[in-house]
Amino acid sequence: MIFTQYYLDCLSQASYLVGDESTGRAVVVDPRRDVAEYLADAEARGLQVVGVVNTHFHADFVSGHLELARATGAWIGYGEGAATDFPVRHLADGERISLGEVTLEVMATPGHTPESISVLVFEHADDDVAYGVLTGDALFIGDVGRPDLLASVGASAEELGRMLYDSVQRKLMGLPDAVRVFPAHGAGSACGKNLSTERQSTIGEQRALNYACQPMTEGEFLAVVTAGQPAAPEYFLYNATLNKQSRDVRAVDAAVPALGVDAVAAALARGARVHDARDVQEFAAGHLRGAVNVPVDGRMAETVGMVFAPDEQIVVIAPEGQEQEVATRFARIGYDHVLGYVADPEAYLLAHQDEVVRASRLSVAEVDAARERHDVQLVDIRNAGEVEAGTVPGARHIPLAELARRARELDPTRPVLVFCAGGWRSSVGASLLRSRGFVDVSDILGGFGAWDRARATVA
Repeated sequence: MIFTQYYLDCLSQASYLVGDESTGRAVVVDPRRDVAEYLADAEARGLQVVGVVNTHFHADFVSGHLELARATGAWIGYGEGAATDFPVRHLADGERISLGEVTLEVMATPGHTPESISVLVFEHADDDVAYGVLTGDALFIGDVGRPDLLASVGASAEELGRMLYDSVQRKLMGLPDAVRVFPAHGAGSACGKNLSTERQSTIGEQRALNYACQPMTEGEFLAVVTAGQPAAPEYFLYNATLNKQSRDVRAVDAAVPALGVDAVAAALARGARVHDARDVQEFAAGHLRGAVNVPVDGRMAETVGMVFAPDEQIVVIAPEGQEQEVATRFARIGYDHVLGYVADPEAYLLAHQDEVVRASRLSVAEVDAARERHDVQLVDIRNAGEVEAGTVPGARHIPLAELARRARELDPTRPVLVFCAGGWRSSVGASLLRSRGFVDVSDILGGFGAWDRARATVA
């Protein structure tokens, strides 16, 4: 058996290549849209990708099923409840897919979405115990898939929660302890609230350690899995819908061009927005007025989906050598309107000094002084679970995922002070507000963590 896990840190997303060395047949499960790595690995191992399985309609990224099907001729498989605009192989509960000795078995595990499935992987067709189970977003390491995402159109959170209870407590926990667990997401994903940084586990470990896998009633399960969930990014519904459609297929060698001065000027005149993917400190030192800072060194793809709309044209300013990576991350969430990147950012900024501004970032001492002014609007953009542990007194809670649509709750003429946990997200949020016309926006250097440590030192 050939079994490979691929993990994207920027989306906390895992996909899998499962193949049989003797027959050369393989499937890819939950692929991302840039499929070159799967194709290269399959070729290097002498494998032909004959099938692409999606465990559900993903909401946080655009799946690469159409790209892989075009490149290989593979069939596309979904659970029986999936309705799509393109031909699919509907996979029934209990159905077996033979790759040779290596055999897959479909397990219907609805709850995160109605059509969700998990995939048992057997190294040999007659094995009593599966090598592992690809659980999609039904079971994570340390958590389970949330049943309350807006992407789950057609069923209520309560209905999905009951399905998830059965899928987790009866079906997945009914597997032997030795079965390895390979989920579709890890820590940081908004698809759950308590995901581990570990990339694999076992059913036995999850039975012992996962809060949602402990014996409990259906009502207790519903209460515990829906409490304290992070705000879902606005683009989730867009991606879940796009994954059901016959959309444009991204070329394996897709790239965006370098833009000269005239091309940048023309794009901006047409209303294009600037995405500055440089480091937070570099951005603060000088950037184009109206640019939004989502650094490439963090959860860029998911965060881009919080601050830009899918149809907006984008001009990228990126660290040298990372321009195509930035564009690829946009494409991973279906944002296909990146026009190109500024060829020489330093030279461009030097030549357009009248359009260059600095970002205000305040130390804890400066924050305390600012708080004494009653006109300052404090905004905590962390997720709900983070805020439960404490916040700056007087702060309004608006998660970053909701800031774009809730910015109107703030007065753009009054000073705004934004903070997160450590300063990365607050740079994003502050730059978003400035791009919306807010005249005086700062964020806290070191975030709430720095502010809280300063309070503890004083105490």
